[in-house]
Amino acid sequence: QVQLVESGGGSVQAGGSLKLTCTVSGIDIFNIIDIDWYRQAPGKQRELVGSIPSGGRANYADAAKGRFTISRDYDKKTVSLEMNDLRPEDAADYYCRLLFLETVYWGQGTQVTVSS
Repeated sequence: QVQLVESGGGSVQAGGSLKLTCTVSGIDIFNIIDIDWYRQAPGKQRELVGSIPSGGRANYADAAKGRFTISRDYDKKTVSLEMNDLRPEDAADYYCRLLFLETVYWGQGTQVTVSS
């Protein structure tokens, strides 16, 4: 059973930092799976934050470039989203996602709140 569990959300002031972690289980080939980070703010559509392909460099949405960093730990089967210089507009529920055997899997999300 494939499971994704996000952790690390919380409340920070503008300019602060948070590191989110997505822990993946139920997949033996984690090392060749692309992992995405999405976010959804209240009243808005879910949007892609960035992706990290297997063995490749992460890519980011414009809103995340220069402030967010995605990395993966193959031993721990985790993907992290490090967010710096957070802004009120970054406040959202953050989700990790993967596609495996033609099925999309999502985590339950972790909430990030940014106060100005």
